[in-house]
Amino acid sequence: MSTSSPKAVIMDEAAVSRAMTRIAHEILERNEGCDNLAIVGIVTRGDLLAQQLVDRIKEIEGVDVPLGRLDISFYRDDFQTFSPEVHATDIPFDVDGKRIVLVDDILYTGRTIRCALDAVMDLGRPARIELAVLVDRGHRELPICPDFVGKNVPSSHEENVRLYLKEVDGRTSVEIFDIAPGAHVGSAPLGGE
Repeated sequence: MSTSSPKAVIMDEAAVSRAMTRIAHEILERNEGCDNLAIVGIVTRGDLLAQQLVDRIKEIEGVDVPLGRLDISFYRDDFQTFSPEVHATDIPFDVDGKRIVLVDDILYTGRTIRCALDAVMDLGRPARIELAVLVDRGHRELPICPDFVGKNVPSSHEENVRLYLKEVDGRTSVEIFDIAPGAHVGSAPLGGE
């Protein structure tokens, strides 16, 4: 857990919206449109951001890009010591040969993305997998590098960087908190704290 009031608000709702619009344009530019493209969000907030990207791509291109949600709970390397809250994986399309854009909220050590890559590869063989994150806070432990970033936010190991979304938290913002003694870095729980 973190302290109750943020140390800093680094993105408000308008900044998050602008970043998501920019990422959607960058995805379309890099992929030369949306043919054979699919967006897969990592639960619990990456899937909500993925939906926003699909909505923006439809506004830009007029095309419904396939959308999936991925739960990586059973792929975690700390599964034996951590009791994850399990959510449903829903990939309603064949991943074989697709250009997949994985979407997550905050990129930190890279371990969540490693799990997501394993989970996607268990479903088939995509042509390519790219990574879109709203915030890259650094401190990588694995050689993972995002293709699309909303904002780079240098932070310390003693801080939590959290995304709150109106759909589940009643507000949209990215905030930095000091980590309470004895607590660990983590995502905001669904429904706030």
